[in-house]
Amino acid sequence: MAERRADPVEQRRPSELHLGPNEVLRFLLEIAALVAMGIWGWNAFEPPLNVLAAVGVPLAAAIIWGTFRVPDDPGRAAVPVPGPVRLAIELAFFAAAVVLLHAAGQENAALAMAGLIVLHYALGYQRVEWLLRGGGR
Repeated sequence: MAERRADPVEQRRPSELHLGPNEVLRFLLEIAALVAMGIWGWNAFEPPLNVLAAVGVPLAAAIIWGTFRVPDDPGRAAVPVPGPVRLAIELAFFAAAVVLLHAAGQENAALAMAGLIVLHYALGYQRVEWLLRGGGR
């Protein structure tokens, strides 16, 4: 009996499999999440604290987003974390953006963003499965 050779597509990391529209959607969602956090910061406080919050909240979120990564995801992992931890960070980041956008009085935008986030993760289910299995460990 001949040995079954692994399909080259199966050997790739999920991040390599989903180059295209879903990656563009993810990038746009990341930017929109940071903008949503800034909108909330601007509206939640009186001047001059609103400027600090509008810049500081998205900056803190971006630092967390870029620091904690799974080793095999694109880019360098400054602080390597297991896949489930990275997925939790991503979900918390996007959930915070939706909640803060809603709190800023942008209910329709929050609802649209939530729908697009669900769509992104549904389209990227292979990456979600990969992260849940441990990601880059």
